[in-house]
Amino acid sequence: MMFSRFGQKFTTPTGILQLMEDLGRALAGDEPTIMLGGGNPAAIPAVQVALRQQMLAMLDDEESFERMVGNYSPPQGDVVFIRELAALLRREYGWPIGPEHIALTNGSQTAFFYLFNLFGGEYPDGTRRRILLPLAPEYIGYADVGMEEDLFVAHRPDIEHLDDRLFKYRVHFDGLTVGPDIGAICVSRPTNPTGNVLTDEEIEHLSALAREAGVPFIMDNAYGAPFPAILFGAIRPVWDEHIVLCMSLSKLGLPGARTGIVIARPDIIQAIASLNAIFSLAPGNTGAALALEWVRSGAIIRLSEDVIRPFYAEKARHAVAQVRQAMGTGREAVPCHIHKPEGAFFLWLWFPELPITAAELYERLKRRRVIVVPGHYFFPGLQEEWRHKHECLRVSYAQDDSTVAAGIHIIAEEVRRAYAEG
Repeated sequence: MMFSRFGQKFTTPTGILQLMEDLGRALAGDEPTIMLGGGNPAAIPAVQVALRQQMLAMLDDEESFERMVGNYSPPQGDVVFIRELAALLRREYGWPIGPEHIALTNGSQTAFFYLFNLFGGEYPDGTRRRILLPLAPEYIGYADVGMEEDLFVAHRPDIEHLDDRLFKYRVHFDGLTVGPDIGAICVSRPTNPTGNVLTDEEIEHLSALAREAGVPFIMDNAYGAPFPAILFGAIRPVWDEHIVLCMSLSKLGLPGARTGIVIARPDIIQAIASLNAIFSLAPGNTGAALALEWVRSGAIIRLSEDVIRPFYAEKARHAVAQVRQAMGTGREAVPCHIHKPEGAFFLWLWFPELPITAAELYERLKRRRVIVVPGHYFFPGLQEEWRHKHECLRVSYAQDDSTVAAGIHIIAEEVRRAYAEG
């Protein structure tokens, strides 16, 4: 069967496609597998109970149930949910937004496919623009969404070494320019894969660069405030006319509902709605229906701050302690640095001068039924060779603590063996 260039791009299992295939095969196998590689949120009992109660209430309400399953939403998304979300954001942050500033998509991945191809690639005047990622590593899901090759340009970070084996990436602003070949700037906050949270000062600087260049500043807020608020320090949420804020219901506990949220100026929202109509007629209703009363009452913020945030903060503390224990101390210690976990639910482990690549380490771990994600997938657009990206792993700590601990100890065994062989 012959494929066009378009067909080849989207049928070749690279990046996130390869990872999802590996995860699927591992889950389908007969042997138990330690799944530390995916992006599924934890099954938080209080959140699950609240979701079931909301679903039961909808089933008892004939009108709510029929509206969820029996009607297409408009291409922009569920009208009532969008109206109530705009009201919540006005109350909470004072942002001057209304329903015309919000669109829903079938998951955040769909939103980024739309946005990156709206602002990157070839323009009608024949010029070509790319998406600037000012802090690599960045989210694996960005890598394959471009309709054209070479869509991204990324910059290496500064690395700040902290106490207790911790380190932190910071934006290297020297030499970071937004030229005429840039169509948009994009960051995730908190960052997947590292758990890094860009400081308010870094966000202000990047926002100013985007405003001066007249390009959108896209902020991936899938783990951020006001929900699900998987942030372990104080930050100032921001929005402005040049900012495109992307949110999600997935990390709240609804990944299967595939509900992405885009907050942007009205002309961008109109473009998102048009793309929804072309690609899928309309976004799904389930996530918006389940979360509607939480948004209307503000309970979604209380649930995020009082239940979800402390749950993941404790899991992060436990996971870091397990890494420190497993890697050992003194002369027998495995060389391992941990990116300071400031949000999301991943540990980013760096093994300096690792004798094998992270891709090979991934294969060794997979043979031992431990699934992680090798670091080299998280550097889309970084043109220069950098050994560092082959020395890192992303490890999810969303599973139960005993599973996470068992996986971390196997990782330590394999890394120790790699250094011994090297």
